[in-house]
Amino acid sequence: MVDAFGRPSTPPAGLRWSAATAAFQIEGARHGDGRGRSIWDDFVDTPGQVVDATTAEPGPASYEHFAEDIALLQGLGVDRYRFSISWVRVQPDGRGKPEPRGIAYYDRLVDGLLEVGITPFPTLYHWDLPATLEADGGWLVRDTAERFAEYTEIVAAALGDRVKHWYTINEPISTALQGYAIGELAPGRQLLFDALPAVHHQLLAHGLATGVLRQHGADAVGIVNNHTWVRPATDSEADQTAAHLYDLIHNRLFADPVLTGNYPDLRPLGVDLPIQDGDMDIIATASDFYGVNFYNPTTIAAAPADAPVPFVQVPTPGVAHTGFGELWPIDPAALTAFLTEAARRYGDRLPPIIIGENGASFPEPDAVDAPIRDSDRVAYLAGHIGAVADAITQGVRIEEYTVWSLLDNFEWADGFTQRFGLVHVDHETSKRTPKRSYDWYRTLIAESRR
Repeated sequence: MVDAFGRPSTPPAGLRWSAATAAFQIEGARHGDGRGRSIWDDFVDTPGQVVDATTAEPGPASYEHFAEDIALLQGLGVDRYRFSISWVRVQPDGRGKPEPRGIAYYDRLVDGLLEVGITPFPTLYHWDLPATLEADGGWLVRDTAERFAEYTEIVAAALGDRVKHWYTINEPISTALQGYAIGELAPGRQLLFDALPAVHHQLLAHGLATGVLRQHGADAVGIVNNHTWVRPATDSEADQTAAHLYDLIHNRLFADPVLTGNYPDLRPLGVDLPIQDGDMDIIATASDFYGVNFYNPTTIAAAPADAPVPFVQVPTPGVAHTGFGELWPIDPAALTAFLTEAARRYGDRLPPIIIGENGASFPEPDAVDAPIRDSDRVAYLAGHIGAVADAITQGVRIEEYTVWSLLDNFEWADGFTQRFGLVHVDHETSKRTPKRSYDWYRTLIAESRR
């Protein structure tokens, strides 16, 4: 539902607009000012883990250049800025006293946003677990959830007088499955289904943190997960069963406990989670919103009989794909389908939805002298904002849309090889150059308010 200029024909009225980043991906300054070591520091320093052998530095270097980021956000006209707080910058060892210099940085960032009328909307955990906690078991052990609650107390005590809107944990699926199950992300472990205690402990951490934030006067608290619309590769019973199991572990394993207080039936996966009395009540503490990160649908086929898991992702036929390749298909209608199905499945247990991340990477040069005409990104964003508008017309409560990302950044195991930003960043000099998509998004926001 886009016009000839690549804009949603009717920008959703009343929708809040945002752009997002994450601490490890943009801050740089990994050494000094008392910052501790996270699992991502260990990951990037391990040869072979990052495709281009980069280490997240210098990149945007937002620890030094955050004022430039605020100016870019002000130029966009966004309502809110989603950024993340680095656990190891605030509490270097994951235990004990806070680091004043780390807190001072986030003080400056929050105050700078408020001065220009932008609501700060931080994420407490965007994957940078303190390495000391990983050494003691990481998210596989319950103690990490309790340490997370203590870290939340530190942050809320420091910022809660000005920050009233919070994401607790970003994409617990990515940490649990890519980090602990198959090793694509930090901490790089390969435990397959034995990684699933990391699901429960992250969700428990979310519930504990929610209580802490509310004690400090938070107005809105929620978790955000990466979700996808799952399709079977064929109509065969085997592919349909595989798609059901994939949907179970990618979507429902994370949404059901938060929204209903119960895990889905995991017996087909042979999974036994370490649930203790009272855990599910904590996890299902009422949320003020439910965060959805969405990038692409997923097509699933049955895996060979001797495979370690019962499903395999295959290309989605008949659609284009992003710079990540054929397993990142572009299909905005899949976002509408996911949102409407979530509203049907969870009914009044589903709070208003916030699209916490949506965006696309496409090949772009490392250095530029003029704005990039990133038409593919504009088309991707326009299509997905149109998909959000379609879901709203079908009765889904959606309050906010967030572009990933404000800046080209360090894209985890893909290093500096993938570029999602509305703003081009020269990762050697940290020079920022807004792209055509930046101007497009600014115009869209302005038009939505007329």
